[in-house]
Formats: sequence, structure tokens, C-alpha cells
Amino acid sequence: MDNSSSYNSDIYDEKITSVLPYYREYHTQVIDLVRNMGMNSPEWLDTGCGTGTLALRALSEMPGIRFTLADPSENMLDEAKAKLDGRDIRYVNAPSDKLPFIAEFDIITAIQSHHYYDINGRKQAVKRCFDALKKGGVFVTFENIRMSSDISDAIAVTRWKTYQKEHGRSPEDVEAHIARRGTVMFPITIEEHLDMLKKCGFATADILWTSYLQAGFWAVK
Repeated sequence: MDNSSSYNSDIYDEKITSVLPYYREYHTQVIDLVRNMGMNSPEWLDTGCGTGTLALRALSEMPGIRFTLADPSENMLDEAKAKLDGRDIRYVNAPSDKLPFIAEFDIITAIQSHHYYDINGRKQAVKRCFDALKKGGVFVTFENIRMSSDISDAIAVTRWKTYQKEHGRSPEDVEAHIARRGTVMFPITIEEHLDMLKKCGFATADILWTSYLQAGFWAVK
């Protein structure tokens, strides 16, 4: 693998919707939130940017955005550069927990990237995002989550397995993906997400969206 996701960078866009229900809705929710913040030319960092799909869509709707795209995978960044060729975008080959920025951005997004950290690494990644935001800036993250009890988590996992099988994944691939929970990806509950955001210094922290075993959160510095 050339990144931490289920698919190599060159097929990520084609395959990811077979794993994540409503994947495109994450971008819809983010862009709608940003549009309603009233910023004409925001400085926006997308960390864990992957192949640049969010940036491409956001720029098509709000061309005044000044984007910085960061990812630990050079292959993902190469895909993003090809997709966004000709646009004035800064690219940074770095993970969230090693972001070098201080008070530079109005918006920071981290879409399906921080659940690869254990809890201490995740806190470090979120704190680096907090530090990189201007005062009043907004952090938006979508992540795989756990339910609040083992009983509800087991039911939610069964739903997620069914979704993946109904969207073309083999039973073996589905089981292999679910086995990544707790070994490659480390989901936490909604309550733990909100508590962590507040402990990292955010003035507010709220749920933006949730379905299956994924949720979106937004927090204001």
C-alpha cells in the first residue's frame, strides 16, 4: 500500500464509495458549512488531503479559496497535483501531527485521516491543527467512530459489513477491512471526539453529521 487507506492512491477515488457510505456527502457538508461562514477568500488547509477531491470540488464552487494540501503519502499528493494541475495550490508532504503552521488558516479540514492515529497521536494531530488556525478559525473533521456501547457497536458493524457487500466488496475483503479496527485504525466515540476537541483548546465543538460508523465534527478556535 502507498498510503494508510484501503486502496492505493491510483484507484482510491474509484473504490472508496464501496467502503464509506455517503462519502461524497462529507464534502457536501464541509462546503456548505464553509460557504455559510461568509468568507470570500479563506486560507484553507486540507490535511490528509488524499487525491485532492475535496479541494477540486470546493474550488469549483468557491474559486477564491487559497488552498494548502498536506498528506503523508507522496503518491496521494501526486494524484492531487495531477487532478488540480494549473491551479495555484501549495503542497506539503507531512502528516497532521507534524504540521509546521502557526495561526495561518481560516479553515482546516481532516477527512477520514485521523483515525489512523492512536489516542495520543490523534490528540497531537488535532492540537497541531488547532495551532495552525487563526483565532475564530474552524476545524472540520470526518472520522470512523465507535458506538457508545459494545452492543450498539456490534449492530453498527453488521450494518457496515452489509453495506460493503452490497456495494461489490467480497466477504473476505469486508472482514479484512473490519479487522483493521483497533489494529490499523482506532475509532473513538462521538463523546470522546467532542471531549478531545475541547481539551485541545477549541471554544466550541459540535457534531456536523453522522451515519453508519462515520461522523463529522466542527470546532471553532
